[in-house]
Amino acid sequence: MNSKLAIDYINSHSLTGIKAGAERPTFLEIWMVVVDNRIFARSWGFAEKSWFNSFLQDPNGQLKCGDVIIPIKAVIPTDNAEMTDKINAAYLSKYNSEHNIEYAQGITQAAHIEKTMEFIVLEA
Repeated sequence: MNSKLAIDYINSHSLTGIKAGAERPTFLEIWMVVVDNRIFARSWGFAEKSWFNSFLQDPNGQLKCGDVIIPIKAVIPTDNAEMTDKINAAYLSKYNSEHNIEYAQGITQAAHIEKTMEFIVLEA
């Protein structure tokens, strides 16, 4: 149930709230895409205290889909190389507006591809 809610929300919204690990007090709005019913995001920034690095330290977190908070576990996809083209296409399709296309093209470059994370919804 939580998986469907999260996937539907991500597919219909450009930004989704994410909280990485137990240390973060607030949600950060980021771009996410759904590919083959799996949820992915790529880090735009490379800061030491990024959501990506926080998840590497503690893989537990939450998604905020409207008013619903959904527990997740973050993982580095073991099939990232095989999924890269599909994830790139999802970003370029979803974020293709005049304002976003420059960033969508940027997030499909090698440095950002290396910062791909998958979010596994933890069902209640």
